[in-house]
Amino acid sequence: MPDNIPPQLIDPVRAHADFDNTSSKIAIAGHPIHAMLVAFPVAMAFGALGADGFYWLTGDVFWARAGLWACGMAFIFGVLAGIAGTVELLAVPGIRRRAASWSHFVFAMMLLSVLGANWGLRLGGYEQAVLPWGILVSALAVGATAITGWHGGKLVFDYHIGTASRGN
Repeated sequence: MPDNIPPQLIDPVRAHADFDNTSSKIAIAGHPIHAMLVAFPVAMAFGALGADGFYWLTGDVFWARAGLWACGMAFIFGVLAGIAGTVELLAVPGIRRRAASWSHFVFAMMLLSVLGANWGLRLGGYEQAVLPWGILVSALAVGATAITGWHGGKLVFDYHIGTASRGN
């Protein structure tokens, strides 16, 4: 922080010694595991909506079954990504200090609830579950994925959370 800033204008959160400590603690060769895992539930949430749409258009049972699997994998990989993300949130002081990290965490937990509900809805009979509720819950999951992903992207691109500086 520059020395010429009056004390009353200094943000106490930014002034904390751990504020810039944001590199990942749960990583493989410097690559954060949370960032590697989130691609799967995102893809599966969108895939479930696509499968529901194809089932609606064609009536082919294959798409209803594909939607069941997509929902299940979205939830399972979402839980795995959530575990890695929660460990990062709790283990890295610079992540904990940002309000955006907690917003991302809350939206991610809501998304996991929707993904789990979507999968649970289909376990009793995947064909009957698609219309109308399955496709609506899939659309809700895609919307929640977009909001959660936006918050996660903000953490990475604006605050450089989980990145390691190796440049000059």
